[in-house]
Amino acid sequence: MDWSQPQIPPMRLETRFGDRVVPAFCERPGSVWAMIAEAAARNPDGEALIAGNVRLTWRQAVARAARIAAGFRKLGLKRGDRVAILLGNRVEFPLILFAAAHEGLVTVLLSTRQQKPEIAYVLTDCGARILIHEATLAERLPDARDVPDLAHRVAIDDDPALSGFAVLADNAPAPTPVEVGEEDTAMILYTSGTTGKPKGAMLAHCNIIHSSMVFVSCLQLTQADRSIAAVPLGHVTGVVANITTMVRCAGALIIMPEFKAADYLRLAARERVTYTVMVPAMYNLCLLQPDFDSFDLSSWRIGGFGGAPMPIATIEKLDAKIPGLKLANCYGATETTSPSTIMPGELTAAHIDSVGLPCPGARIVAVDADGRELPSGEIGELWIQSASVIKGYWNNPKATAESFTAGFWHSGDLGSVDADNFVRVFDRQKDMINRGGLKIYSAEVESVLAGHPAVVESAIVAKPCPVLGERVHAVVVTREQVAVEALRAWCAERLSDYKVPETMLLTAEPLPRNANGKVLKRQLRELLGA
Repeated sequence: MDWSQPQIPPMRLETRFGDRVVPAFCERPGSVWAMIAEAAARNPDGEALIAGNVRLTWRQAVARAARIAAGFRKLGLKRGDRVAILLGNRVEFPLILFAAAHEGLVTVLLSTRQQKPEIAYVLTDCGARILIHEATLAERLPDARDVPDLAHRVAIDDDPALSGFAVLADNAPAPTPVEVGEEDTAMILYTSGTTGKPKGAMLAHCNIIHSSMVFVSCLQLTQADRSIAAVPLGHVTGVVANITTMVRCAGALIIMPEFKAADYLRLAARERVTYTVMVPAMYNLCLLQPDFDSFDLSSWRIGGFGGAPMPIATIEKLDAKIPGLKLANCYGATETTSPSTIMPGELTAAHIDSVGLPCPGARIVAVDADGRELPSGEIGELWIQSASVIKGYWNNPKATAESFTAGFWHSGDLGSVDADNFVRVFDRQKDMINRGGLKIYSAEVESVLAGHPAVVESAIVAKPCPVLGERVHAVVVTREQVAVEALRAWCAERLSDYKVPETMLLTAEPLPRNANGKVLKRQLRELLGA
C-alpha cells in the first residue's frame, strides 16, 4: 500500500536548496502567509482560533495578525529579522506567527521550560531582534549585556497592567504583505541538545507548506475539522501538526493552556473535536479518568500519536469506547518539519510495531555504518529524504554537513523498512544496549512494559557491567503498587531472556524530560554511573 490514493494532490520532481531533487506538490501556496490568506478567503466566517473565552473567525484572525504585523513595522523590523517567542499555549502564539509570516520575519520558538542560560544561548545564536515573552517568565530573561542584538522585549499577560502587547497589537492593519521566497527560512526551532549545544533547525516556507499539505491530504482534513492543541505550540508537533495544518484546511484550532486529562475530555466533548495529535501517555491518562464514559466524544475521528509506541491495550480500549476514532502513528522530527511517516488509521491495529508508511514524496532507507542502503527488513540508521526535510542548521555549517547527505537527513534512529514499505523504529543509536555482544533496543522493552496495567511509562538504559559491558536497567513509572518481580515476569513471558531488565527502579515521579518532551536518558544513565 502507498499514499497514491485520489485524495493526495499531484506531485512532481523539483530542485530544492540548490542540489536536492525531491517530489513536491504541483499546486501549493507560495509562502506561509499565502496559505493563511487562502484559509481566510476560503472560510472567512468559520472559526479559526479558540482559547478560553476568545473565539476568532478566520477573517478576524487575519485582521488581528495584520495589526501585529504593523506593530513589527513600527519597531523597524525587516524581512529576515528574527522574532523570538517565549510563550505558552495562548491565542497570541498563532497570531504572532501569522503576523511574522506577513512581514517575512523568522520566528524562533523557545520553550517555557527553558532556563536563563538556555534562553540566552538561543537569542545570541540566532541574533533575535525582538523577544515576545510571558510576563511571568521575566525573571528568566537574560541581561541586556548578554544579548546585544536584542532590541525589543514585549511582555504578554492576561492582565493589561502587566502586558506590553499593545505596542504590537494596537495598530492600523499593515498593507501589502512582504514578499518572500519559498526557500526562505520561516521558523527556527532549536533541537533538544541532549549532547552539546542545541542546533537551530531552519524550517523554510516550502517545508512547512509541504508538511501541512501532507497532514491534510493523508488524514483527509477539511474546514469542518476541529483540532485541540494539547501539546506545546513551541514544539514542531504543536506548530506544524496543529497550527499550520489547521491553516491549510481552514479548520478550527482549540488551544489548551496545558494538558490535563479531565480538562481535555471536557473540552473535546464541548467543542466537538475531530482531530488531535498527542503522545500515547496522554491517551492513556484520558482513559484512566473515572468519568471517561460520561463524555460524548463521537465526533473525534482522528487521533494522531508519536514519540513512543501505543500500547495494544490502549488501542483496544479506545476502539471499544470510541469506535469512530482512527489512530494514526506519525513519526517525524524537527529536521523533517514533523511528519516523515503516517500510519493509515485502518492499518494501525494490524501493524502495531510500525510507525507507518513514508509520507507522500518521502523516501526512507536504512543504511549501514558506511552509508550503504540495507536490504528490506535489515536494521540500520534511518535516512530520510523529502520536501519536508530542512535545508540545515542556522549558522552551523559543520553540523549541517554531518547530518545531511544529498538531501537525506541522518535521523540517528535505528530502524528498518520492510518489503511493503512499513517503517519500524527500534532505538536511538546512542541508546542501544550491548549486553555481551547481544543488541537490545530499548523501545522494544519499553513497549512491553507499557502493556502492563500498573505501568504509566518506562525508560530502558544501560547499566555498566565489568563482565558483559552493559546490562538492562529499567526506570518504571507506576500508577499503583506492583512488585519488581511481577514486572520482570511480565517481560520474561514476552521477551528473550537477555532483554529482560535485570534491575528496576520503580517510581511515581514522571521521567525527566527536556524542553521538547523527550526523555533525558543521559540523566538516568548518569545516576547509574554510565
